[in-house]
Amino acid sequence: MAQILATADIGSNTIHLLVAMASKKRFRRLVNDSEWLSLGEMVQRRGEISPEAIRQVIQVLTRFQSEAKRLGADGLYVFGTEAMRKARNHDDLLAQIKAQTGIQVDLIDPRREAELGLRGALLDSDPVMPAVFAEAGGGSLQVAEYDGAGMGREWSLPLGTGALMARVNLTIPSTPAQLSDLERTIQQAFDRADLPAFAPRLLCCGGVARGLWRAMHPDGQRELHWRELDHLVWDTSRLTTSLISQRYQVKPKRAETLLPGAVLFRSLMERLSVTTMEVSAYGVREGAIAEMLEGRLTPVLT
Repeated sequence: MAQILATADIGSNTIHLLVAMASKKRFRRLVNDSEWLSLGEMVQRRGEISPEAIRQVIQVLTRFQSEAKRLGADGLYVFGTEAMRKARNHDDLLAQIKAQTGIQVDLIDPRREAELGLRGALLDSDPVMPAVFAEAGGGSLQVAEYDGAGMGREWSLPLGTGALMARVNLTIPSTPAQLSDLERTIQQAFDRADLPAFAPRLLCCGGVARGLWRAMHPDGQRELHWRELDHLVWDTSRLTTSLISQRYQVKPKRAETLLPGAVLFRSLMERLSVTTMEVSAYGVREGAIAEMLEGRLTPVLT
């Protein structure tokens, strides 16, 4: 029997609500809504989430909570990822959310984030073929090995698009020196983490990968080639945010992430010795819905 379930994640670029009608055999999105707050870039620059941003987070969650109730959701699970993990005032933010909305936010660790992302990505991908899985947001890049049955080694790298932009002071358009700094920062992080040098395939999810996919493949074809990302790096490094938005038919905030996102995933493909990346339409939120359906997560609307 299908259930209506809801989840929201406080990510490093966006706060995102998913309400879905789900059963073991079907999955249908009812609401897929988001608000862009760029918390990852803020935390990278300031070390904390500002009082105004806290007010916005609570305002958005209140709206999402009302929407889930209106649609008759049986539960709402809210979780936070890298920006909240790194913010030195995250305890205060969690307390304020609880006091003003009744929502107990689950601040998940990097491995748990990768587990949910992989679970979601496998909903529309080959669940048997081994892969290296990658999910990038505004604050971090999660990478994990998948052997066709379960997740193995996992790495969490501070390479989200917002964090990278803040770290190298990336401007749009960018300079050759900024691009070199961006590439060097990514490669150094890969080397420190000792990422594998080969992958049977690269399976990706998350807002950054989907942004690249939608920009380059409005036809919906799910594989992105290294050459496409290489072109995107060349093109977006020369353009203003407004022109990127118009040319690639993406929102202005997403347009800002195409350049660092393309450099990041181009570098990851080079590291793993692959020429293509497969992008899933699903991710951490769909993974959370799947676990709610199984009873592994039992949140309650307040």
